[in-house]
Amino acid sequence: MIARDLASRLTEAARKWPSITLTGPRQSGKATLYRTLFPQHRYETLEAPDVRAFAVEDPRAFLAQFPQGAILDEVQRVPDLPSYLQGVIDADPAPGRWILTGSQNLSLLQSVSQSLAGRTAVHHLLPLTRGETMRFPRYPATLEETLLTGSYPSIFDGNLDAADWLRSYIATYIERDVRTISNVSDLLTFQRFVTLCAARTSQLLNYSSLAGDCGISQPTARAWLSILETSFLVFRLPGLHANLRKRLVKMPKLHFYDTGLVCWLLGIRTPEQLRAHPLRGPIFETWVVSEIGKRQANRGEANRLSFYRDRNGAEADLVVECPTGTVIVEAKSSTTASSSLFDGSKRVRRHLAQSTDLCPVVVVYGGDQPQRRGSDSLVPWRELHEFDWEA
Repeated sequence: MIARDLASRLTEAARKWPSITLTGPRQSGKATLYRTLFPQHRYETLEAPDVRAFAVEDPRAFLAQFPQGAILDEVQRVPDLPSYLQGVIDADPAPGRWILTGSQNLSLLQSVSQSLAGRTAVHHLLPLTRGETMRFPRYPATLEETLLTGSYPSIFDGNLDAADWLRSYIATYIERDVRTISNVSDLLTFQRFVTLCAARTSQLLNYSSLAGDCGISQPTARAWLSILETSFLVFRLPGLHANLRKRLVKMPKLHFYDTGLVCWLLGIRTPEQLRAHPLRGPIFETWVVSEIGKRQANRGEANRLSFYRDRNGAEADLVVECPTGTVIVEAKSSTTASSSLFDGSKRVRRHLAQSTDLCPVVVVYGGDQPQRRGSDSLVPWRELHEFDWEA
């Protein structure tokens, strides 16, 4: 297994906090990372029925097995366990003893926040960044292959066929996790819902349209989207809320964490299909936004991402709030460098200049030649992971 960018944050947290909580999607490498960083810790997964039954029936005796602490995987399967762990930590708050992991964000964090507030450091391990995939002996060389393959570690670690792996991932997710998270009775309709979400990646999230196309009610569409968010498959990118005299669009945008999953759900299997596909641009935009989001998560930074769109048609794919100011980001799948790639974002900069002193524009595009144009940058897709946002 390759080194993960989040590793240094976790080892630092283990020197300061008695407990660390790590969430992220299934197969993002959580257990592998912790077992690599903390080999002296015992490991137990609460996915195993006998282990889970012991933890539910006698949580004090279960925790007493680990006088030196342990890695407890899929903790959300026993929601009351953190309440009992609180007393154990208070009795011995030595740092780095307890490692809690889980693949259901909301259920785990609700349990932890109620019981372990001030006692645990929370981090998120998302699928691989482009920089992390490049640490494997074989990694996608072209943009189309990168978007198709996605960023789950198992694909690279085992040199597996991405389409086959993603097919199994979706089947396992829908058949097991969805039933665990929520009582979804119609799994075929739910899978159609997931596919319709993939077709809307990088688009404004319109619950009415989504529900109508799927044949479900709006409350059901909202509940099902929450399931996808809880499982770290999708996220909502909020619209910018700024003190501007503009009528800004408040509806969020929908994005997936993994473009390989999007392509598989849409039936895109080859680079040739992707090049000609009408959603190639939105898929690339999702890749850019998720790459920047994963970078922030790996640095332990608060989410400082939004997008800009006003009622007059001015829009920018991403607005990144950095310590040095606000950066406007555009994702353009075009392979040709052109000044026209900056046109839309420059219009947004004129609006944002009212509330910020510095608004450089970064255009991430599908070509290979980096360029600097004053304070603005044209960044090739393959160099996005190296871009210095604080410069």
